[in-house]
Amino acid sequence: MRTGTLPSLLAPAGNRRAFLTAVRFGADAVYCGFRQHSLRAKAANFTGDELAELIRFAHEQGVKVHLTLNSFMMEGDAAGMLEDAKTASEIGADALIISDPGLASLVHRDLPQMPIHISTQANVTNSAAALLWNTIGATRVVLSRELTLAQIARIAEELKGRMEVETFVHGSVCMAWSGRCFLSRNLTGRSANRGACTQPCRWTYEITESGKPANRLFVSESPGATEILSANDLCLIDHLNELERADIACLKVEGRTKSEYYVATVIGAYRRALDALKLEDGTLAEQILSECRTELDKISHRPYDTGFYFEANGFSAPQPVRADEKEYIAYVLERRGSSVLLEVKNRFYVGDELETVTPGGSRSFIVEDIVLEEEGEHAACVLAPQKKVLIPCSVPLEAGDLLRGIIRNRAGTKPAGG
Repeated sequence: MRTGTLPSLLAPAGNRRAFLTAVRFGADAVYCGFRQHSLRAKAANFTGDELAELIRFAHEQGVKVHLTLNSFMMEGDAAGMLEDAKTASEIGADALIISDPGLASLVHRDLPQMPIHISTQANVTNSAAALLWNTIGATRVVLSRELTLAQIARIAEELKGRMEVETFVHGSVCMAWSGRCFLSRNLTGRSANRGACTQPCRWTYEITESGKPANRLFVSESPGATEILSANDLCLIDHLNELERADIACLKVEGRTKSEYYVATVIGAYRRALDALKLEDGTLAEQILSECRTELDKISHRPYDTGFYFEANGFSAPQPVRADEKEYIAYVLERRGSSVLLEVKNRFYVGDELETVTPGGSRSFIVEDIVLEEEGEHAACVLAPQKKVLIPCSVPLEAGDLLRGIIRNRAGTKPAGG
């Protein structure tokens, strides 16, 4: 775990592999949830026994684990949520992320030693509200995403010595005020505030005239239906110095429903960028930061912006972009001499150029051979996901690293020139 004045880096994990990836790629802490009450019903999440094992592993690596109990607590939920809080305490969780004041007060009463972090769902936008939470045991507040950096800095100054401040720095952004959205429930019956969001703000919409429902109209700025509610993705990789000066204790990455490829890429980039802040050689630091920016363009994302951090109205909603996006090709299971054993995620061919995704950065190499592990046969390509194959690899790769490559069309053929 990091020490010193740099903010800590908090990574999401919705399943076991994402959790292990977060630890390997440099997170100071991981946040995750049980299979209920954690606001991410779509994630695989964890049982108590699964999380107990992972917490022991994380602690051995000096990494903390924060458990999410931030679903809105309805009447009748208290007993189950408090039981989960007690289980989290027993298996060694380092903090609970809570959005409901009733649950916070119950946890503070029954588990006074357990640190409570107030979820962004609580919409804390000022120091007075944060200090009210402090009276029922809260030690950290995840501030509302609608605040500017100047406002965050003022709140951090007011809370100094009493509470820590945590803010989101990367990932998808809800179009509603810090997640208080009713679209999903109204359209599908599945509540975003209970962890079951169907993300209707990401759907594409068309306009129809009430008297002519068959006459479908399109928004003029787009050649097709426009995602009129879909916000840009947040990215603050270029502003880490400013975040550090604002006395933010923890930088949080969104993404508990994302893959280990997303976690590896984003956490790896922010880890390297944060570490570069300590370098005295400014030229080298800028080179590392440039490499990290490039890394973040290789995952699927909407256009990046800085949200509300530098302006009062930070919402914008253009179309998604691919930029330099690459495809997740394989997960490295183990090193075997001069070869690596892979679990395949997407098709690749002999002759392809693949890139490594490692905690130290990325390198390229050409696939010279593919051996199907079960059959022991050489192949020109591998098409089936989950297939295990061996490939020769001279660049540094270890278990837990990943490979990425070009995105192919739906027919599976290489793009022109590929």
